[in-house]
Amino acid sequence: MPPPGSGGSSRNGSCGPSGFNPRNAEDIFAEFFGSSPFEFGSVGPGRSARFHSDGGRFGGFGCTDNNFRTYNDTTPSRKPPPVESKLPCTLEELYTGSTRKMKISRTVVNASGRQAQESEILTIDVKPGWKKGTKITFPDKGNEQPNQLPADLVFVIDEKPHDLYQRDGNDLIVNKKVSLAEALGGTTVNLTTLDGRKLSLPVTDIINPGYELVVSMEGMPIAKEPGNRGDLRIKFDVKFPTNLTPEQRSGLKRVLGG
Repeated sequence: MPPPGSGGSSRNGSCGPSGFNPRNAEDIFAEFFGSSPFEFGSVGPGRSARFHSDGGRFGGFGCTDNNFRTYNDTTPSRKPPPVESKLPCTLEELYTGSTRKMKISRTVVNASGRQAQESEILTIDVKPGWKKGTKITFPDKGNEQPNQLPADLVFVIDEKPHDLYQRDGNDLIVNKKVSLAEALGGTTVNLTTLDGRKLSLPVTDIINPGYELVVSMEGMPIAKEPGNRGDLRIKFDVKFPTNLTPEQRSGLKRVLGG
């Protein structure tokens, strides 16, 4: 404050004969520390251009939310890696689609900050044509830890072995054994599809080693192409007789022209 009787005169922007100006103090503070959280409330052309008041409720001192922050305000909570679990499915379920109910138990942090156990039932809609390795993610359904975000829970599709069919991408493969007589004279392959239909497939070609019968649109559904399916591929294994009688040998030679 200027001394009594000075009349508060100013010289070169200073207050009183001592030449003190609150703006000078703020500038000095800024030079040392790079910035100042304080506003000295000076107005008019003598005010430092380095700071501005935000009309805060502290009168001559102005402060913003950026001046004072706690550690928790500036450090985001860490999210743990996702927790993966296998979801075994039959080939029938992956052919037609299915709905699975999974009961999970997980650790949560309650309102008082303590850990507790919680149970929940999750619904998984398995789509027709999904392949092994397909992932279904449930965000924030994993275990919780204090000062951490909850982990994601991920189910990974796994295929159970089938007694008859093998999967190759979008195709289905069946291995069929036939006798030499069937390989030469023809046969019929009877199959039950994964959705319960009956197939009767006549084979009129001569079945030689490596022969494969391909039936289009009888394979697995293609998930990204609704209404489209892969192929059914039937691979044959010809069983040759271990021995023949003289009459059988002569008969075969006569028939085959050998």
